Amino acid sequence: MSRIGKSPVPIPDGVEVQILGQDVTVKGKLGELSVCLVPEVSITQGDDGLVVQPVDDSRVARQMWGLSRSLVNNLVVGVSQGFTINLEIQGVGYRAAVQGQSLNLDLGYSHQVEFSIPNGINIVCEKPTLISVQGADRQQVGQVAAEIRRFRKPEPYKGKGIRYEGEYVRRKEGKKK
Repeated sequence: MSRIGKSPVPIPDGVEVQILGQDVTVKGKLGELSVCLVPEVSITQGDDGLVVQPVDDSRVARQMWGLSRSLVNNLVVGVSQGFTINLEIQGVGYRAAVQGQSLNLDLGYSHQVEFSIPNGINIVCEKPTLISVQGADRQQVGQVAAEIRRFRKPEPYKGKGIRYEGEYVRRKEGKKK
């Protein structure tokens, strides 16, 4: 029995849910998101929210039960509150700035790195060393944050690079004389 799957997904005020077969569409103040669930699970709208149930007792149905519930929950949370991932830049001379629809990064290369911001994503740089990636789609927010981090991953000797907020980089000792 799935511990995640058996709890219903609460629907907050201002969120509309439309279920057509296996397609679930959720509308809220931050936009509209949809997902197509696998045929091994069924979804119904009850008094306490959206309930995801496996169609039968097969292994695949039980595996997809918790995943489908999490996907639907991410839709509801995304259109009502949104998701945010914060990135920290560490290194002398490393900085970031948003100009129009692009993020400009100075990361110690001989050139400036330009990252075009995709639709549905909002990037804010309150400080030159802090990047905040915001959006309604959890997968897209995480993917954009990973692509920005990939430009200069944190290295273990000096700790320079782009890291997630709160990420611990294990430091190594340099070579001895």
